[in-house]
Amino acid sequence: MTALREWLTVALLLLGSGLMLLAAVAIVRFPDLYARMQASTKASTLGIACLALAAAVHFGSLAVSVRAGAIVIFVFLTAPVAAHVLGHAAHVIGVPLWDGTLFDDLRRDSMAPAENLGEDREDTDHSSPTR
Repeated sequence: MTALREWLTVALLLLGSGLMLLAAVAIVRFPDLYARMQASTKASTLGIACLALAAAVHFGSLAVSVRAGAIVIFVFLTAPVAAHVLGHAAHVIGVPLWDGTLFDDLRRDSMAPAENLGEDREDTDHSSPTR
């Protein structure tokens, strides 16, 4: 049983570390803020979950398992919300989208192509709901 536990711990640690590495690469490689936030949030959330589960498996005590579970739940609840709030704030202040972006779903007319996005942002009223 100990060998199985060690192999599972190693597998979870490698998977979590790999996902965290992917998150770091995404921050460097992706073209704009929105893509970077999306990729890094998903990969780092899953990476942290794997690392916390590896700690729970390695130590095998109820106290560590409960703490690891609480960490995973906390990160799963807060990371997507924080990324959404930051992304929306960036959109409101006018952080430019990547040139290859096809649609801007937060514009008033959500079906409009994402061309010339910077031209109408100054006169857009962001205080009222868009839909």
